[in-house]
Amino acid sequence: MCREDLNTFNGFGKVALHGPPLSVGRCGLRVGGVVAGGSRLRAWGVTLGGLMVVVAVLTACAGPYQYYEGTGIHDTTAAEVAGDWENIEGTRVVLSPDGTALIEKLDGQDFDFDDGWRLSGTGTWRLHDDDGGQVVRLALTTRTRVESRSPATTTDTSTPEPPSTYRWSFYVDRDQRDELKLFFFYGDPDIGNTYVMTRKTGS
Repeated sequence: MCREDLNTFNGFGKVALHGPPLSVGRCGLRVGGVVAGGSRLRAWGVTLGGLMVVVAVLTACAGPYQYYEGTGIHDTTAAEVAGDWENIEGTRVVLSPDGTALIEKLDGQDFDFDDGWRLSGTGTWRLHDDDGGQVVRLALTTRTRVESRSPATTTDTSTPEPPSTYRWSFYVDRDQRDELKLFFFYGDPDIGNTYVMTRKTGS
């Protein structure tokens, strides 16, 4: 936003309701002049309406999940998180008590999911307690295999090279039965699709 536009909204709420035509500056339409007899309240309404439009435009691309802060859970221990986790299509993550991890066919997080690669290998993990809740930081340090699935977006003409190392951030949550689950968002963060890992049956 240019300085002339800022002056439009910071000029003590004065809007020319009558009088000469509005002047046009290099940034577009500029409001000037004084408030016509006793219309100060209406002028403030116009100014506040304009500010609301500006705020709406600035926040239009921010979806409810883009700035997600966490689940609010702070009482989980690393011993509870350690174990064998799975998702569909053979995805598996083993979080060992010593902080090492085994990763099998794990998809990318956020927009990386759309690239279609699935990584396998070994790495490390750690449970962090952030302000918004607990997060499992998982790092692939040694890649042993790369597989692929059909990309969610078919308009791309080139497939990016899969990363040799990678980091995921899983939010720690509990279901209705108080069972732990781990998840991250995938695809467009405005949509809020979640990639959920649950405890492997029998582990």
